[in-house]
Amino acid sequence: MKRFARLLTFTCAAFAMHGCSLFTSDTKVKPAELTEFKATDELAPLWRESIGKAGDFVFTPAVVDDSVYAAGENGKVARYDKGREVWTIDVDQHLSGGVGSDGKIVAVGTSKGDVLAFDAESGKPLWQARVSSEVLAAPAIGEGLVVVRSGDSRIAGLDARDGKRRWVYQRATPALSLRTNVGLLVGQRVSVAGFPGGKLVAISNQNGAAIWEVAVAQPKGSTELERIADLASSPVVDGREICAAAFQGRVACFDIATGNQLWSRDVSSSAGIDMDKQRVYVSDDKGTVHAFARDSGASLWKQDKLFMRGLTRPIALGRRVAVADYKGVVHLLNAEDGNFTARATTDDSAVRADPQHYGDGFIVQTVDGGLFAFKLH
Repeated sequence: MKRFARLLTFTCAAFAMHGCSLFTSDTKVKPAELTEFKATDELAPLWRESIGKAGDFVFTPAVVDDSVYAAGENGKVARYDKGREVWTIDVDQHLSGGVGSDGKIVAVGTSKGDVLAFDAESGKPLWQARVSSEVLAAPAIGEGLVVVRSGDSRIAGLDARDGKRRWVYQRATPALSLRTNVGLLVGQRVSVAGFPGGKLVAISNQNGAAIWEVAVAQPKGSTELERIADLASSPVVDGREICAAAFQGRVACFDIATGNQLWSRDVSSSAGIDMDKQRVYVSDDKGTVHAFARDSGASLWKQDKLFMRGLTRPIALGRRVAVADYKGVVHLLNAEDGNFTARATTDDSAVRADPQHYGDGFIVQTVDGGLFAFKLH
């Protein structure tokens, strides 16, 4: 049940050298049962496919226009156009993270630290490169780079043409940190990534130097477990604003050009956030979805009837917001007040990966390897 961030002392101690996993479940906490409501919308299924199970990893699909690129732990990588399989390949390696694509290149990573790149049109192999450790997050592609986060929190900028390393960014990390699939963003001139210890850093795409660094959260507490305050989900950007959330920390928004903080709220989230022109939406670690005013951070509403259901990050869909849970159920909320408006099921397995925008709707990938595309009606 990803995104619960309920950390057992024994589990964290056992994996202290490799980071502490968010995938630990707490059998003493009973998730909320779903309550009935009067549906005012419909989540219409567009298509479904199967790509292969995720195992212990998180596989996020990449969407470029009408094309969806997806992968599974078994080494299968595929492209689907409007639900029609265009190509599928077997890389003959165990994959460990989601897919990155810009519509020209498709990139995936392995648990051994290999980065594999393919032609997006044909699936033909282009190059293979090695980074410092396992790749848990989907690579990000832009400005001639394939930017890869490895499990040791190093960020590598690889040349998109041949995979040669152009730069590496690294920083000191706490003794104990979360083992997550947190991604990063590639924009004009900079890549932005969150790190253990609650730091958000803008990195130059030219040479890998830090341009600015801000604290989304400050570690607090007397033990290493209490002091975990990692950015365990990807930041989101719209215009000049970038927002991020930290586990056992805060949600905060900043000016992307300067790093100046605009506002912050005390909310613990390992699932992540999204925003539209008016609001910032957050799934917290207890299964509550919050909406904050984008200009001030004022609390607008919260939906707490999904208690401990292992929510994904919210995804903003105009007048609606969608989240998925540990049973593969997709919930649609009214963006104005947080009330439920529709619900849909997938294959009864957890959705760990972030939902992705897909045309007028969205797509989710389950741990059993199901790809489900939905449209709002």
